[in-house]
Amino acid sequence: MRDYYIVKGGRLKREQNTLYIESSDGEKKAIPVNDVQALYVLGEVDVNTKLLVFLAQHGIPMHVFNYYGYYSGTYYPRERLLSGFLLVKQVEHYLGGEKRLEIAKELVSAACDNILANLQYYRRRGKEVEEHIRAIEGEKACIAGTSTVAELMGVEGRARDQYYASFNSILRKGFELKERVKHPPDNMINCLISFGNSLVYTTVLTEIYHTQLNPTVSFLHEPGERRYSLSLDISEVFKPVIADRVIFNLVNNRLIKPEHFHEELNACYLNDAGRRVFLREYDGKLETTIRHAKLGRNVSYRRLVRLECYKLVRHLLGEVRYRGFRQA
Repeated sequence: MRDYYIVKGGRLKREQNTLYIESSDGEKKAIPVNDVQALYVLGEVDVNTKLLVFLAQHGIPMHVFNYYGYYSGTYYPRERLLSGFLLVKQVEHYLGGEKRLEIAKELVSAACDNILANLQYYRRRGKEVEEHIRAIEGEKACIAGTSTVAELMGVEGRARDQYYASFNSILRKGFELKERVKHPPDNMINCLISFGNSLVYTTVLTEIYHTQLNPTVSFLHEPGERRYSLSLDISEVFKPVIADRVIFNLVNNRLIKPEHFHEELNACYLNDAGRRVFLREYDGKLETTIRHAKLGRNVSYRRLVRLECYKLVRHLLGEVRYRGFRQA
């Protein structure tokens, strides 16, 4: 199964047992429903309730992005893998003080290790990132001594600031990052980071949907209204592994260029051509396989996200202590 990205405007509809996208230029394309993991709607697309019912019947989430290419929301079909027992355990760990902190610490520790793996890769290739590595290692050493999630979030934030400060040493000239600006992104690299992070968030959310986890009960980020905070938690582990590596490859291999962006007032966005380039690289990364030591076989990065959810389930049930994914 795979994700389908709809960039052109048009109409998404159901005809009998098939999905069709009719683009605004008159092109009609069938989407085999049995092959769909999730739909990503990045163009102005019309839908109706008949389509939504069809997606729900097949358990297909639909992630919607706005005109500028940034995540707006998800049509999250009725959950089919409900477990009241697991939900109780999930809430118990959120309310459990030390239980919540244990999971949150491991999420931040795994994220820091994956950030460090990226920087060590570029250090071996002569990039000047040693100062940032030392600073992040220092922040990682503080994780064990934190006693609240707020302190832990501070450690994570400082480590990520150091990480983003290293980007000017890693990326080719023309894609400088003075500071991380999100709402809206103010330059090309901030634009790529925001877009990539949104895609990782939705990828994680899709995988959570296919487990018994509740996406609104989290451990590092505070649960809140209008967001799936558990997806934010797990995304911290995979942003350096998936989104950042995609960005480094796109920029340094000149696959993404200034003409792929659109500037408007103090904001910078990917145009349609730029989104296609990014999505092609991102989808390819998700389908790339690596050797899984415990399973003894190759698994895709997409599957690694699902396995991360399963590991968290086993921790909540008291079977195996959770250890976040770390790239080699």
